[in-house]
Amino acid sequence: MKTSTTIAAIILGSAIYGATDICAQRTPVTFSEVYTPSVPSSVKLCGETIDLDPVDRFERLDRELASIAYTHGTTMLIIKRANQYFPELSKLLKENNVPQDLLYLACVESTLNPRAYSPAKAAGLWQFIASTAKQYGLEVNDEIDERYNIEKATAAAAKYMKKAYAQYGNWPSVMAAYNGGMARISGELDKQDADTSLDLYLVEETTRYPYRIMAMKMIMENPSAYGFHLRDDQLYQPRKYRVVEVNGPVESWPKWAAKQGINYSILREENPWIRAKKLTNKLGKTYKVRIPLPESLSRKTAGTKTFNPNWTDR
Repeated sequence: MKTSTTIAAIILGSAIYGATDICAQRTPVTFSEVYTPSVPSSVKLCGETIDLDPVDRFERLDRELASIAYTHGTTMLIIKRANQYFPELSKLLKENNVPQDLLYLACVESTLNPRAYSPAKAAGLWQFIASTAKQYGLEVNDEIDERYNIEKATAAAAKYMKKAYAQYGNWPSVMAAYNGGMARISGELDKQDADTSLDLYLVEETTRYPYRIMAMKMIMENPSAYGFHLRDDQLYQPRKYRVVEVNGPVESWPKWAAKQGINYSILREENPWIRAKKLTNKLGKTYKVRIPLPESLSRKTAGTKTFNPNWTDR
């Protein structure tokens, strides 16, 4: 028995030594260099100066900058999509008298995915839940969901935020209310005797929300400073389209689309507020349907236009 044990120990020792020797001969691993983004002493958000000297504010923005800067695929996709949607969104925000920095709120809400639908059942670029959407005048049913209508949903979001701003007088609190609800933010401002949501103790998601928007703005205003390098021809282009008004029922959207020279897939992509293959429209409402022009549907003819020159290396 002792002899067998000794032999087993020798074999095991040889195996361990051999494994160690093999590992020692492997090429050393070289890691990619990682840089932490710099946090400034203050940032401008919707025309307001946010002081970042308080350690909690510094650390919160630092977290969001690192998170967005190193979520490479998603952040790069947002920049590409922004070139398609910012021209219209920027114009709509201006028409509705709210700051341009709210463009970055849409980026945080939906990653500018017009078909975005969250686990909380929030939908569209501005991520309205159905009850709030209806409260702000959007139609939501099995056939029509105007949370996916860029023009109408943006106007509704602007209306919500103007109401919140009239109540709080500062944009970080408006942003926190957009995430957590006005009732919650108003209640906590009162209970915690604070003037801004930045000084509130809230659930983590709502606490982080204004800082995500700050970080998104910083990165999208100068992507190359954070390692993002794109060419103009890699950005997604805005669609050119004509508008057809529909004020009656549509028995078949696929057949209707074919008569307009497009297929059902393109119809739905350009009009994601259409939610079924038919439209009953008993009330005779007028809906504006976007039909993309043929040149917009081809990369060869769509052209190249860059909304923000800082987004690309040309």
